[in-house]
Amino acid sequence: MPQEIERKFLLASDAWRSLVTRRRLMSQGYIATTGRISVRVRVSDGEAWLNIKRGGLEPVRDEYEYSIPLDDARALLESAAEQPIVEKTRHWVPYAGVEWEIDEFHGQNEGLIVAEIELTDVQQRFVRPPWLGKEVTEQSRYYNVNLVRHPYAQWTNEECHP
Repeated sequence: MPQEIERKFLLASDAWRSLVTRRRLMSQGYIATTGRISVRVRVSDGEAWLNIKRGGLEPVRDEYEYSIPLDDARALLESAAEQPIVEKTRHWVPYAGVEWEIDEFHGQNEGLIVAEIELTDVQQRFVRPPWLGKEVTEQSRYYNVNLVRHPYAQWTNEECHP
């Protein structure tokens, strides 16, 4: 069973921006969410995927991802996905032998930036970049699936600055 081991962090500075090696604009929508399972459609650079995650809001989750026809994905985003659609630019930043994914959100989540690292083992050690801030892996509001129901634009000041 394929697994994703991922940790999420806020950013302490914009110093990561000068280290970006590539970026992609992404649109994604959730077509089903029940308890510990979510089904998502993502479109990026003329490609599309269907993604199923099981495991809830924790670092280790089962994850399945399949390419799907672009027209099917667009139709699902328009007709079946919860609104608002999550829009973001994903930036890839290598640092100390690992690649960080930094998501800069747009639309209803404009202003939110979250760094993620995918690990091969839950105990894997990594060097914290100087631009990395507080870990938010266990805070549900930072998960994309929750940004649909409670977008960053609706967060209180306390939620925005933990």
